[in-house]
Amino acid sequence: MTKNITNTSFLSIQHDSDIPKYQQIVNSINNAISNSVISNGDLLPSVNSICKTHSLSRDTVFKAYSLLKENNVIESVPNKGYYVSSDTRKILLVLDTFKAYKEVLYHSFINNLPTHYITDVQFHHYNIDNFKTILNNSLGKYYKYVVMNFDHKEVPSVVSKINKDKLLLIDWNVYADKESNYVFQDFGKAFYTSLEEVTHLFRKYKEIHLLFPNYTEHPKETILFFEKFCADFGFDFKVLTDPNKYDIQKDIAYISVSDRVLGIFLEQCKMKNIEPGVDVGFLSYNETPMKEFIYKGISVVSTDFKALGTKAAEFIMNDQSIQEYIETKLIVRESL
Repeated sequence: MTKNITNTSFLSIQHDSDIPKYQQIVNSINNAISNSVISNGDLLPSVNSICKTHSLSRDTVFKAYSLLKENNVIESVPNKGYYVSSDTRKILLVLDTFKAYKEVLYHSFINNLPTHYITDVQFHHYNIDNFKTILNNSLGKYYKYVVMNFDHKEVPSVVSKINKDKLLLIDWNVYADKESNYVFQDFGKAFYTSLEEVTHLFRKYKEIHLLFPNYTEHPKETILFFEKFCADFGFDFKVLTDPNKYDIQKDIAYISVSDRVLGIFLEQCKMKNIEPGVDVGFLSYNETPMKEFIYKGISVVSTDFKALGTKAAEFIMNDQSIQEYIETKLIVRESL
């Protein structure tokens, strides 16, 4: 029996959350459907009532309803409102932080899922308390889980609460075992191989400096393979961890694992009249849609985040185990 939903208490809106408010509305409605709080055919609260009750703008609510409509979760009837139109399977996607390359992963993931699969996205920000809260509160509420874990001693006990057949670990090979489902990138050997490809370009410079700021959570195995590469090919090198002391100089090639450092690099080049790719080299970790167009193009070493998202979607749709590494590639542009 369908009903007219006038009570908006099922909407959980946190105004201080990193998750956009429109996405919180989408998540709340999907949760309510999954938990049978609202059902196929039910009339949802009006845009005005949600705006008034939760202090939201009409644009925010319209955006949420539009996304739900695009995914065939709801439909609209002129002069009546929005109705629940689909039964869904809910997926939890837990990422570390929201960055441009994570957006590529996210869109690849959701675009490769049928419309009745709905994804909730949460971010742990490398905070173990956040991580525990997200996963502990999600137990039993989702069809499958896709989790980007991190290096903390409590992570294994948290993810162990999820059935391994329902759990996919992505991005970083930490705490996985022979029974885990995973789709990872290689931060070590594949990184070394990528550097080998541009040995001739590094020869243009006197030294190579790895910019590995102390705030980054990037896997430290990258440092080990960087040092091995420099030793094997006879390059003078440094690993610099204090971003407050970064001082860009001519005749040095820089490799950065943090996009925050890219801004520092370009700003100092401009101030000092240093030409990237001529006076100084720069290689960035992780491809983003904009790096092709920043300055004259930023060279990158990166896994294929689109492929990672596609493989994760395959795990969701297939009842089969998966253990794969996504290829790491080098894209050479003018900055090197």
